[in-house]
Amino acid sequence: MPIELGMILKASKREYGKYSLQSAFAGQEKCSIWKVLMIAFVLFGMAGLLSAFIAPIENQVFAGIRSDLLQHLPSGFDWTNYEYLKTFSKPMLVLTCVYYGIFNVFIGPVTEELFFRGYLTSHYEKQGPITPILIAVLFSLYHFWLPFNNLFRILVFAPAAYAAYKKRDLYISLCFHCLCNLFSTLSFIWAVFA
Repeated sequence: MPIELGMILKASKREYGKYSLQSAFAGQEKCSIWKVLMIAFVLFGMAGLLSAFIAPIENQVFAGIRSDLLQHLPSGFDWTNYEYLKTFSKPMLVLTCVYYGIFNVFIGPVTEELFFRGYLTSHYEKQGPITPILIAVLFSLYHFWLPFNNLFRILVFAPAAYAAYKKRDLYISLCFHCLCNLFSTLSFIWAVFA
């Protein structure tokens, strides 16, 4: 996150003469909040369908590799090992979930969207309809700590990237990303405390 924000701040200083996030909003137009929310919720619904149909297939395809890899890493590397997580004290789990919520629902998605859908998309020299797809692939590969969900992540975020690109409104993908991460965070919290 600091590197992404640093690149945006430096580009803004170079392009606009002051440190700001303006470089991430280059060429952006503003849709109404209702239009942004409507598009974000439709994309969120599509992501839910992909989550129900594509994610389980991808998880099954990579289950063996994932299992082999996790055998060579400490238990804490598998954030889906809820039984391991439940061994921590309740105050520690609550604190972890609060920080996880703040970073995973707000700080992370906002930074990533500013960088990938804002800065990178607007500064890609050969703008075209394929640009959002390329940026979605880079975004997916950037999540190196979740290497077995790349296809799912590309299929989920490519439509959001394309919608933000077509409408020239970064807030579409930003709202969508925050919604997706809010759902995954609440699911994680539910699984830890259930």
